Amino acid sequence: MTREKSARNPPAAKAKSLPEEVIAALAAGKPVRRELDGGRLHIDRPLPFLCLYIGDPEAHIVAREVAAANASYLLARTVEDALPLIASIAEALRKQCGAFVLLDVDEFQRDRLLSGDAPFLQPFEVMLSAPDGKAGASAMAAFETAVEAFETRFRTPRVETCTASDDPCARPELLSLKLPLLTLRFAPIYRVTGSDAIYPDLRERLIDNFLDAGLQALTAFLEAEGFPKPATYRAFGRKAFIDAVERADRGMDDVASSFDFLLAVTPINANAAWQEFKANRFDRPPRFLYRPLSLLVEREKRRLYAIALDRLEDPVLHQIYREKRQELDLQLTLIAERERARFVEFGRALYGPVEPSLLKAASEVLDGTTRAQRMPPRTPDDEDVVDCFHVERRARAMMMSYHQRYDGFDAAIELRDDVPAGLLVSGPRLLISRRTRMMRQRVDALLSHEVGVHLLTYFNGSAQGLRVFRTGLAGYEGMQEGLAVFAEFLAGGFTPERLRLLAARVVGCDLMLAGASFVEGFRHLTRQHDLDAETAFGLLLRVFRGGGLAKDAIYLRGLLSLLSHLKAGGALDPFWMGKIAAIHFSVMEELGVRGLLKPPVLRPLCLETERGRARLERARTGLSPLAMLEA
Repeated sequence: MTREKSARNPPAAKAKSLPEEVIAALAAGKPVRRELDGGRLHIDRPLPFLCLYIGDPEAHIVAREVAAANASYLLARTVEDALPLIASIAEALRKQCGAFVLLDVDEFQRDRLLSGDAPFLQPFEVMLSAPDGKAGASAMAAFETAVEAFETRFRTPRVETCTASDDPCARPELLSLKLPLLTLRFAPIYRVTGSDAIYPDLRERLIDNFLDAGLQALTAFLEAEGFPKPATYRAFGRKAFIDAVERADRGMDDVASSFDFLLAVTPINANAAWQEFKANRFDRPPRFLYRPLSLLVEREKRRLYAIALDRLEDPVLHQIYREKRQELDLQLTLIAERERARFVEFGRALYGPVEPSLLKAASEVLDGTTRAQRMPPRTPDDEDVVDCFHVERRARAMMMSYHQRYDGFDAAIELRDDVPAGLLVSGPRLLISRRTRMMRQRVDALLSHEVGVHLLTYFNGSAQGLRVFRTGLAGYEGMQEGLAVFAEFLAGGFTPERLRLLAARVVGCDLMLAGASFVEGFRHLTRQHDLDAETAFGLLLRVFRGGGLAKDAIYLRGLLSLLSHLKAGGALDPFWMGKIAAIHFSVMEELGVRGLLKPPVLRPLCLETERGRARLERARTGLSPLAMLEA
């Protein structure tokens, strides 16, 4: 009876201990994330190191965040809590990776070098110890070099290095494990002396810098131990987004999707305003009408700042989302100030001034294209001029080509009466004004601009897993428009008239920012630069929309930036991954190396043609905007 009962009801399996669970997960190739009492264990993939912070979670917050920014870390209240996990994890990771090293991060109790009566700010203490031998020496040298390059401002680091056996800060309990141990200690210079306050910017800089220096030290140690050298030390960084990142991303996208900035500040009565301006013999400024606002700016700002960015555990992503929040805040402020005097200054803050070098480049283009013909009269029976329906058909054909290459490219087209003549991309939609009439030779080039860059980077960004890459990183528009204009060149439809218009936009923005009126700007463009009346009006409508928006200077600025990038040997692929600014190029490369971003699923069709590839290679040898007309 006893045997039968035992067969029917076998004894319950013994529950695995935490170390056993972790080892099993690592062996199965699964990420590990466990909340502990006052701490956390996170290993997003098997790596040959573990970063430690041991102590009160609220005591040394920068040291804790440096540790937590790594792809493999353990946070624990006491060393006694940490030891069983460290021993098990070290054994498992050494078996899987062939090497292993610990990095223990903490802060000194106080800033010992700071003196209140000193006439200058003294250096601050940084100490790193490592095992005796070649690997330890390599780690300390790499760390010292990285720390000496810190940009902490005001105070410079004073680095001391020693062997682990001579380090009074090295924990005896960790040394007793007989594992390679790096011990990092630094002064808490982010704290305001004599209070609980901190310097937020300095805190962020320390986290970024010590994370970077720690990874360089770990990489140098492992390489000296014979571990295969990665393409870059940043390859040891995070390769998975945690839930906090995805929540922040969704929250930011929800706010960004609640409004369309350009539609909100663009007049809906462009044709009527033109007729009024013409009827008044170009002597009175036109009256612009705008869409009623469907959002409450204050509510969206509350939602924006309710998004938690302090638990992302990745300084690079933290910076990306912080910059994006600032940009969305400024856009919302601009919408709230639409048609008010302060609008132009907030616009200047968003898009910047027209710098002298850009104005000089625009003037050179205008001087070099004086022979460019004006747009011929747009009559209905002119075979060289096409309407919105022709543009729509060509756009659908191009979209289908992209959809056949990637079924996630699911764009829509809308013919609209409430946007000025031309094309506009809003999210996944291509908006075509019913008033659009253009030269036939320009259609494919303009679609390469709108569909082949703006829509392509939207859907490529959507494929990255984080929505911020489709809505755009902060400041992305300049490089995005530079790429889009360059796509016109690759497609073979970049004309002197088009380049002249881009340069005239810069002049128009400069005039507006300098205080010129609409009428004064119109007279300058028509008399000094020989623009026809309707072209000058359309240009100034864009410049004076909302109360004065200097956005249109970014086209030529972005093109010049891109040409400089290509001449220096820069790659284009990171720009196709999503909507990014030139300043984010290295960020995209790092995230790509870490495996957080995928290669672009689509590239512009104009790069598939022999003509497009040849023109790209020509640009790599060095091109000016004027030289693009001859290439």
